[in-house]
Amino acid sequence: MNRTVFWRLSWGILCGALAATVSAAPVTYNIDPNHTYPAFEADHQGGLSVWRGKIERSSGTIVLDKEAQTGSVEITMDMSSIDFGHQGMNDHAKNADMLDVEVYPNATYVGQLVDFKDGNPTAVEGTLTLHGVTNPVNLVINRFRCQPHFRHGREVCGADASATFNRDDFGVDYDIDAGFFMAVNLLITIEAQVPPEPE
Repeated sequence: MNRTVFWRLSWGILCGALAATVSAAPVTYNIDPNHTYPAFEADHQGGLSVWRGKIERSSGTIVLDKEAQTGSVEITMDMSSIDFGHQGMNDHAKNADMLDVEVYPNATYVGQLVDFKDGNPTAVEGTLTLHGVTNPVNLVINRFRCQPHFRHGREVCGADASATFNRDDFGVDYDIDAGFFMAVNLLITIEAQVPPEPE
């Protein structure tokens, strides 16, 4: 092989690699607030019962690079939209002795998608900021799927994820002296879509 042919082949391979890198750029998905609900399970009276509820309003983005098997998650949760299905509990949870939503209106979760299997992430390594305190909280992704939306055709990704944390680690230790368990199970149903092209 002469030098001219060699350099042409090398240049072609390099250009092809660069093109592949460009085509595999990360994709940003906007969280669909109508199909995304962080839910939770919390103890009542030291094992007497389990109270369940959800956060009604949330927003954020997921960035996913399927080829590189990397990605990130940013979610903001409006804590004033907490809903136990019981108005008295809702009102109390927002008070200063619990979540104090006037001072800390939002909770945020920021993390990196990790442990990809068959092209899909199976975990998130991240941090939760709640009640003004930030601590590590890692999510297990129980299910993750991307596909074209059945109406508009833009890609949508959905996931079911879960984690457990102690609320007293975030300064929310109401009734710890009464024997209430501090563990909270976090259960997240999420859908995120590629935004439409600007007109």
